[in-house]
Amino acid sequence: MDSGNLAWSVAATALVLFMTPGVAFFYGGLVKAKSVVSMMMLSFGAMGLVGVLWILYGFNMSAIGDSPSFLAGNPFSDFGLANANSDTLVGATYGATFAIITVALISGAIADRAKFGSWMIFAGIWATVVYFPVAAWVWGGGWIMTLGESLGFDGIAVIDYAGGTAVHINAGAAALALALVLGKRVGFQKGIHKPHNVPLVMLGAAILWFGWFGFNAGAEGTFGLLGTEDSHVGLIIINTLGATAAAIIGWVLVEKLKDGKSTSVGAASGAVAGLVAITPSCANLAPGWALLLGLIAGAVCALSIELKWKLGYDDSLDVVGVHLVGGVIGTLYLGFFATDTGLFLGGGPQQLVVQFIAAFSVLVFSFVVAYLLGLAIEKTIGFRVKNEDEIAGIDTVVHGEEGYALVD
Repeated sequence: MDSGNLAWSVAATALVLFMTPGVAFFYGGLVKAKSVVSMMMLSFGAMGLVGVLWILYGFNMSAIGDSPSFLAGNPFSDFGLANANSDTLVGATYGATFAIITVALISGAIADRAKFGSWMIFAGIWATVVYFPVAAWVWGGGWIMTLGESLGFDGIAVIDYAGGTAVHINAGAAALALALVLGKRVGFQKGIHKPHNVPLVMLGAAILWFGWFGFNAGAEGTFGLLGTEDSHVGLIIINTLGATAAAIIGWVLVEKLKDGKSTSVGAASGAVAGLVAITPSCANLAPGWALLLGLIAGAVCALSIELKWKLGYDDSLDVVGVHLVGGVIGTLYLGFFATDTGLFLGGGPQQLVVQFIAAFSVLVFSFVVAYLLGLAIEKTIGFRVKNEDEIAGIDTVVHGEEGYALVD
């Protein structure tokens, strides 16, 4: 990498790392006051554990190399990155931030009722057996990356620029699995669990939007594309802005029509939904189509979060409704509107076919593994805190701290 690409790669890495504290703020504001420390610690725990595992062997697993296509790379090919050169280490650090935030996103589905130690065990194993291999499938030369070629679709490849499948569908499916394993919170019913700190939610959403420019455009520097004819950085950043802005409009309009009021939490959630949806498609949509995607994602995700009340699963902070649904929308949307290859823009059905296979393969794989892993933890050491501790607030029970201790 030249100095410009290197500088942007380092900056983008810092931006994406900052997104996980953004998730902590966003999620922390949404839970009750007596659970805010626990909620934020689930994100910071992921930062610590997944960061270490990525350096030890996760990065190695994310590159298929000569391994069979359904397996991850050799985790011990360069254990601890002892022999990696400087450019590889920059790319590895950037990749670590993706692994970290993907795991942290899952935690929102089990807010208010999860044991920290059990979460850490789940996070480490899930990252190892799900995220690292899926990253290899999508970006490391694995079967999803080569799916179009395998199916004989000339010039067609799965498009997932920054993680619609590997990050959002992956995390959303695991979140649904854990919500089912841990069951409903005490007193689960619509309207009873309200955000305790709306400004904290807005701050978290703002940090996420800020960091997402590194999330979506960071690879341009890592791959040395800045300043070349192959760079899409201008398109990526305008789409990251536009889809997110449109999603806010889509979400608050649905709120207004459905409930009579547009809320600040809805605006923040709409922004996140737009960011999720544009993640896989940021480099492959014209800006106008990105605006339409954002509008659709904001509206559909605003409706999707109601499903938990109808279907009876307690996804505490709507990880399923925002990340799983938004990830699926953004991934499949490319089948219709991807530049040159989308069904409505000069292509045939092939792009939609490969997008569908990739999206639902990751969804099923992540859900099944997360469900079995979560169930094993629950049946052995226990994943959920006692009901009386949940009612009292788990911050003092699990961490011995209070989020808002008032001192004379």
